[in-house]
Amino acid sequence: MPTRVWDYLPEYEAERADIMDAVETVFRSGQLILGESVRSFEEEFAAYHGARHCTGVDNGTNAIKLALQALGVGPGDEVITVSNTAAPTVVAIDAVGATPVFTDVDPVTYLMDVSQVAAAITPRTRCLLPVHLYGQCVDMAPLERLAAEHDLVIMEDCAQAHGARHHGRVAGSMGHAAAFSFYPTKVLGAYGDGGAVITSDGEVDRALRRLRYYGMEKTYYVVSTPGHNARLDEVQAEILRRKLTRLDAYLAGRRAVAARYAEGLAGTDLVLPVTAEGNEHAYYLYVVRHPRRDEIIEALRAYDIHLNISYPWPVHTMSGFAHLGLGPGSLPVTEALAREIFSLPMYPSLPVELQEKIISALREVL
Repeated sequence: MPTRVWDYLPEYEAERADIMDAVETVFRSGQLILGESVRSFEEEFAAYHGARHCTGVDNGTNAIKLALQALGVGPGDEVITVSNTAAPTVVAIDAVGATPVFTDVDPVTYLMDVSQVAAAITPRTRCLLPVHLYGQCVDMAPLERLAAEHDLVIMEDCAQAHGARHHGRVAGSMGHAAAFSFYPTKVLGAYGDGGAVITSDGEVDRALRRLRYYGMEKTYYVVSTPGHNARLDEVQAEILRRKLTRLDAYLAGRRAVAARYAEGLAGTDLVLPVTAEGNEHAYYLYVVRHPRRDEIIEALRAYDIHLNISYPWPVHTMSGFAHLGLGPGSLPVTEALAREIFSLPMYPSLPVELQEKIISALREVL
């Protein structure tokens, strides 16, 4: 079998009985939409983050979109974020009618360069949207100061940072709201699509609940504010409830994989991940860097090792965002990274012997 960046089958085999029991529990519950499993997961996920509220939604993109809407971000507003991210971050900003404004990223951590944010703020700026990329958090203190100074909201994109911590604070607990994805590859992944928004603001939570359910609040037949059909599936919620109890174990497994990579690839000219001061990395991805990236990836195919690039095309260079007018060279660090970064296989059930094969092949290729 080829070696790929992610594989859920070993985890599934280990947890199959519990997952099948979760499905059976929902099917026998008598309520398949917004039932007890969604309610319980929302309570437990909020508690994990020290938040007052959680609203489960159908995917991570809608989590960002609905969170922005609930925070009052819309047409005419600007949202400061990064181009070195998955496209859904920016697609969601566009979907609410706001304009994304990009800062470049730090050349060491590949996260938002917070030193550039102040200069990007204009009278139209409404929201700061840091992306906790690859499994570690953006430096939040400068953003919190700027938000307070300019009366802005902070919306954290935590799709890749379940359980990551920043100076002891868990990702998602540092903004006005935070969006999560439970896409199967995530640190806390479902067996299909799913997402959630956490907040400690009751008004934001009530808005989210309306928005995910057509805009209805008290009765199915009355729309108070036009919304969406964006509910978290009951089966996925029950699976996520059970997996949430194992989240810390998943994190320990990922950190063990990262430690083996760090030891096995030490002394090579491969640039390995750097954890920023005060961060506890969740290692959603193990992203490395090399100027001969494409050559290395191609050579590893001979060993039946197939790697991924996150991300080969910065969002500002995509044709769908050409209207922003950001040509080549506008974000030099982001663009340089796109030519050199790639991801090694990373998941907590990655067998040690398979990881050793990857390390050995990579050292030979280097």
